[in-house]
Amino acid sequence: MVRGTGRSLAGDRGRRWTRRLLLAGLAVGVPVAVGALLRRRAEPPAAPRWGRAHRYAGRSGPEVVFQELGSGPPVLLLHSFGPGYDAQQWRAAAEVLAGRYCVYVPDLPGWGRTRGAGALRPEPYLDLLADFLASVVREKAVVVAAGLAAAYAVQTAVEHPGRVRALALVSPLGLGDDDPALTVAQSFVGKLLSVPLLSASVLDALTGRAAVEHHLRKEVYAAPERVDAALLEHHYRASHTPGARAALAAYLRGDLWLDVAEELSALEVPVWLAWGRQARTPPVATADQWLQHLPEAGLAVFEGAGALPHAEVPALFCRGLERFLEELPD
Repeated sequence: MVRGTGRSLAGDRGRRWTRRLLLAGLAVGVPVAVGALLRRRAEPPAAPRWGRAHRYAGRSGPEVVFQELGSGPPVLLLHSFGPGYDAQQWRAAAEVLAGRYCVYVPDLPGWGRTRGAGALRPEPYLDLLADFLASVVREKAVVVAAGLAAAYAVQTAVEHPGRVRALALVSPLGLGDDDPALTVAQSFVGKLLSVPLLSASVLDALTGRAAVEHHLRKEVYAAPERVDAALLEHHYRASHTPGARAALAAYLRGDLWLDVAEELSALEVPVWLAWGRQARTPPVATADQWLQHLPEAGLAVFEGAGALPHAEVPALFCRGLERFLEELPD
């Protein structure tokens, strides 16, 4: 009688654990399955209707897709990183600059139409930039870079001074442990992305339509009404291209982080800094830290703009950039 009761209790415990395991499996598996279905159904971004589209098979990485506009002295525009970010970020500014310059706007590896690099680390990006400047641009260029891409532009200018004429850094990231990007990389989200069973669900949440809309309207743009349906749709689609999820995860984990605080003193080219007054990450107060390293740099702060002044107030941004370019020595 006792033995029978023991077997019954053990059986009940076993069944409870089985149910718990099944529920846990469903809790993880169902969102992953739903996310996978949504990703398969997500359409690719529409082909750009601006500039001339090209592909460059670099010597040190994936085939890079880029837009080329205008003619004149070369200007290379590098987009920042985030859900659905790519060359489209620069469209309005590129079309203005094309009136006087030859403008190159690539999708960096893992973003937009360029597939991911073999290893999502800073080194492949740096190799790509040096290769692109040498093989595609083929003369000293002004490099304009936003967000963390600014750190790559700085490193490239230090290592290859013969390929960079000047730097324009827009809401740049890349200074020390107190930088907002590093804080994000060490955040709870960054840790979740390091857990294989959770990373897919976390990325699905970060790249859902509601999350992308919140990111752009609440965290990036100063004027939410500038984030229209077409912009939201592009970011949603671009965040689901092959390699986009891996690149975004690498960025949020901190794998793409590059600290260039020590390299700034070695810069030999003119530098211009640009910020939106309402930028949150990084805030405009961060400009003081950059100016401590670059006391000769110019600074322009654009009212009514957030972290992407080139996308939000492109006409004003281009006027400020062109004034800087006009003052560059021949």
